[in-house]
Amino acid sequence: MGKAFQDYYSDTTSHCYGCGRLNQQGLQIKSRWDGEDSVAHFQPRPHHTAVPGYVYGGLIASLIDCHSTGTAAAAMYRAEARDMDTEPSFRFLTASLHVDYLKPTPIDCTLELRGRVKEIKGRKVVVACSLFAKGIECARGEVVAVQVPDSFLEELVSQAG
Repeated sequence: MGKAFQDYYSDTTSHCYGCGRLNQQGLQIKSRWDGEDSVAHFQPRPHHTAVPGYVYGGLIASLIDCHSTGTAAAAMYRAEARDMDTEPSFRFLTASLHVDYLKPTPIDCTLELRGRVKEIKGRKVVVACSLFAKGIECARGEVVAVQVPDSFLEELVSQAG
C-alpha cells in the first residue's frame, strides 16, 4: 500500500491531533492516493460518540480537515512532479473549513474519506472531501489549505532543537 502522506511529515510537524504520527493520543489518520482521489479510513471508537450509535460531529470535521490538508500537501508535490520525500517540504494548514452534515454517521463501521483537489493557486489548495459510512455519504466538506511559510517551519525547528 505504501507510505501515507502524513508519514512524510518531518518530526517537527508530526504532532497534529488529527494526523500527527507522533501524537499517541491523536487520531493518526493516514491518507493515500487512489487515482485522482485521496482516500483515508478511520474506525471510530466508543468515546467518539455524539449520541448512542452515532459519531460526534467535531470528529467528522477533524477527519475532513486533516485528510484535506494532507491531500493539499500531496497535490502540491504531484503538481511539481516531485516525490514527497524531497525538499523543500510542503506542509499545509487550514485557512477555511466548511462541513455539511448530510446524515447521522453510524459509529459501528469504518469511515471512508475521499478527497479531490478543486484548485491549486500559488500557496493555496482547495480540497473537496466526503465522508462515507457503509457506502453512504454522511458529510461533505471543503477545505482551503494554505502552505505553511518557510519562516514558520524554521521557527518550529529552532524551538525543537
